[in-house]
Amino acid sequence: MKWTGTTYGNAWMHKWLIRMLRHMDVRILYAFTSVFVIPVCLLLNPSAGIIYRFFRERMGYGRIKAALGTYTNHCLFGQVVIDKFSMYAGKKFHVEIDGQEYYQKLATRDESFIILSSHVGNYEIAGYTLNQDQKAMNALVFYGEKESVMANRAKLFAGTNVRMIPIRSDMGHLFEIDQALQRGEIVSMPADRIFGSQKKLSLPFMGEPADFPYGPFSIATMRGLSVLVLHVMKVKSRTYRIYVTPLDYDREAVRQEQIKQLATSYAEEVERIVKLYPTQWYNYFEFWNNEPICANNRRT
Repeated sequence: MKWTGTTYGNAWMHKWLIRMLRHMDVRILYAFTSVFVIPVCLLLNPSAGIIYRFFRERMGYGRIKAALGTYTNHCLFGQVVIDKFSMYAGKKFHVEIDGQEYYQKLATRDESFIILSSHVGNYEIAGYTLNQDQKAMNALVFYGEKESVMANRAKLFAGTNVRMIPIRSDMGHLFEIDQALQRGEIVSMPADRIFGSQKKLSLPFMGEPADFPYGPFSIATMRGLSVLVLHVMKVKSRTYRIYVTPLDYDREAVRQEQIKQLATSYAEEVERIVKLYPTQWYNYFEFWNNEPICANNRRT
């Protein structure tokens, strides 16, 4: 089954979840999903086997620790989804920022820059948290996402100077990206899943080669742009920590070498974060051969 980048449920379910979260402590829903929903998912969803192998083969865990890690991973994924809808319901989370000075330095300049993300943690919270007064941010999102989710995102982003660019099969999003960069704005995009163009790079990652999309690194080096990686990690029930990391590459090198350097630096930073927070790895497909066969259309 191919991953399509959509959130579970329909508009009616999302609407009632938001209403419920306006009056409910999120920890009650955390407990409910952990006890009743997650065990069923682990039995019925093949993503359990994917994550179990991640802990066994990539993290080197024993069988019991890998099984516990698999359960914790799915619980945290459920909490991330609940947290998103909690924000749609108007609730706030405490956010700590590590490396905010790197972001602020670039945000006060006239030049554009690129933010790269990954499907680790809860990146969406960054768009609601970082100060966007200085410069507009354009965030790539997947075109097939549910209309109710997109509407709630747009409502929250309205107060943060963030606009969404849907990734389209006809590659029309590339034109919007180019326009945003010409205006000197920020462009934010995921760089750990191949989307749109199928051109890719094979990079060492967690002990084995893995495929990463070529496009994000090509866009950055085409204009010699500064690049940041942002990860937003859940550290407590109501607390997240944002890690802002600049990526260096030799802008005087030949173009293909620049792309390789930048992509390698990105993969190394994602690996660093994954090793710090292994239970917040939310790529529910065979990442190391790039065949998304069992994600059940999940996204973060």
